[in-house]
Amino acid sequence: MTARSTLADAQHRKRVAVLISGRGSNMAALLAAAKDPAYPAEIVLVASNRPDAGGLATARDAGIATEVVDHTQFGKDRAAFDAALQAVLTKHRIELVCLAGFMRLLTAGFVAQWQERMLNIHPALLPAFKGLDTHKRALAAGAKIHGATVHFVVPEMDAGPIIMQGAVAVQHDDTEATLSARVLAVEHRIYPLAVKLVAEHRVRVVDGRCLIDGEPVPERPEAFY
Repeated sequence: MTARSTLADAQHRKRVAVLISGRGSNMAALLAAAKDPAYPAEIVLVASNRPDAGGLATARDAGIATEVVDHTQFGKDRAAFDAALQAVLTKHRIELVCLAGFMRLLTAGFVAQWQERMLNIHPALLPAFKGLDTHKRALAAGAKIHGATVHFVVPEMDAGPIIMQGAVAVQHDDTEATLSARVLAVEHRIYPLAVKLVAEHRVRVVDGRCLIDGEPVPERPEAFY
């Protein structure tokens, strides 16, 4: 590799698509981070499976291209939906995909095309509380620490290698709403950081675990109490 090509690679900003199904608050956090020209990724597309997703208007207002692949048009044919979504990503020359409240289970074939290039943000400290209603379940379980996780997407739901986590202490008077609000603030902080690490090629997966700059992701997540 020549010095010129090395410089060009260092200056290249990864082309990122954010997939949403609703308001897209994590998408907005990524858009804010990507406004910095030094950020190693640029959000070039926001796509949704729902035409009425509120985040689409946010993206348009920010000058970002939007696409809708309406899952209701495909019935139960998940593979056909995924093929249509892949065609959109190909059209926009996407290099990284970020799921941000995207409420669709993707097929194994689609996930394989984006191995270690598709990230998700989950509102819990995985592997605890996979799936939905994480804050309600954390409170019901009497959890003392709760938080959020950014991970690579694999065919099994909420099971991919962990890139970054952030934690909050559960207060004795927390409700689902108050806990959710504090965790969401953590999500908005760690997702742009995780995308930055991936875009800078600082994350490798070895034996199913992420290494960042050659070091394992800490067992204890960074805490924002």
